[in-house]
Amino acid sequence: MRGRYSIAAAILASRSPHRAADAFSPPLSRGESLSSSSSPLRSTSTSIAAADNESDWSTSLVDDTLEAMGSDVERLELDERIARMGIDGMTREERARRRRALHELGVPDFMGYVSDHRDGDQDDNDNVVVRDGRLRRKSPNILQLNIGLYCNQACNHCHVESSPLRTSETMNADVAARCLALLRNSPITVDTLDLTGGAPELNGQFRILVSMARAWSNESGRDLTIIDRCNLTALLEPGQTDLIDFLRDNRVTIVASLPCYGEGNVDAQRGRGVFRRSIEALSRLNDAGYGSPDRPDLRLDLVYNPGGPFLPPSQSGLEVDYKRELMDNFGIRFNNLLTITNMPIKRFADFLAREGKMKEYMELLVNNYNHRTVEGLMCLNTVSVGWDGTLYDCDFNQQLGMGIVGDGKNEGWGRGDGDGEGRTTGGRRRRLSVFDIESLMDLGEYSVRTDDHCFGCTAGSG
Repeated sequence: MRGRYSIAAAILASRSPHRAADAFSPPLSRGESLSSSSSPLRSTSTSIAAADNESDWSTSLVDDTLEAMGSDVERLELDERIARMGIDGMTREERARRRRALHELGVPDFMGYVSDHRDGDQDDNDNVVVRDGRLRRKSPNILQLNIGLYCNQACNHCHVESSPLRTSETMNADVAARCLALLRNSPITVDTLDLTGGAPELNGQFRILVSMARAWSNESGRDLTIIDRCNLTALLEPGQTDLIDFLRDNRVTIVASLPCYGEGNVDAQRGRGVFRRSIEALSRLNDAGYGSPDRPDLRLDLVYNPGGPFLPPSQSGLEVDYKRELMDNFGIRFNNLLTITNMPIKRFADFLAREGKMKEYMELLVNNYNHRTVEGLMCLNTVSVGWDGTLYDCDFNQQLGMGIVGDGKNEGWGRGDGDGEGRTTGGRRRRLSVFDIESLMDLGEYSVRTDDHCFGCTAGSG
């Protein structure tokens, strides 16, 4: 099988002296043990502390991830389908399933539903967000960069389908430099640089982006929040012994995935051994000052997403549970818990299709539609940039190839859209890139592109 061969080849490559991850990790402290500059798990940790010792953290998670991928029949079948149909073909099939489910439920497309369920006392002139059946942008304040799809994990809920196999989709220096230029050229209201992936820390541009953005904000007096969307285990990868110190010194906010405070649930969703490594990483972050009331500049937030086709519980109630369990069992402290809904796209959409639950899940999202969430949708004040520089309304649209489409100045740049609205010539509309604009404010004229997956952002608390 082609999929099995590609995974097997990656396993062999990962065991060679020139690991796949080396192309993404800065060549720092290669000869050091990861345990050399950090403490073991706190004395409050019980079974995990007894079972592990510091030497366990000196090896990469990549080998375990690749071996798990190689024995996962469903993932291998998905790999074969992607090889046969291509990413765009898979995206079209996924989109057709969502639309078919909504058609069977008698539900119109997303914007039709939004327009039908607005407050009765509002009209087009009163609502600056929904106008003429479209979502209209607010002034942007977040620049989000997906700097690459490579990851040391391959989580079964991942909407970007990251894994150790995604070695080619990585942001280069030219795109990174252009993103920093756009940040500098944008008004002071753009106050957040949000770095995501994959595992963004394992991309060679990560430290450059962070250090240059922080230096610029310090020199200019601009208040800039830099966010690292962290899977936690990347902090323990070989070559990253000084990463936590780097994050602390640059006052980077950590938004870390931890879908449960129990080992079984986390490992089932994210891979064998991920929970233990995550707890060790959190312990080291705490040692560096993250999550401490004495260091408000070192925020550590955790992110929960459901382990199946259901909505997340109350964020405030679940946060109390997380703080109690993580402190009592492991001595871990953090600032806030964020809960997110699983989007019916990519790996989670494939899971829903295999289980025959796409219609059921779309019905759940529609039945829990909350019109109050529309004003706060992230796509209204965020500009999302793909690893290749393509501009998007949000990270979810990015994974579906739904770029911002317009008449860009950089003719011939970019890739084709899955729905046929991509690169064109002769002055026709095409997807825009970071090289087509001078400031994030230049995108104000474009409405937000929506589709049926957007019900995931308007269900429950949004």
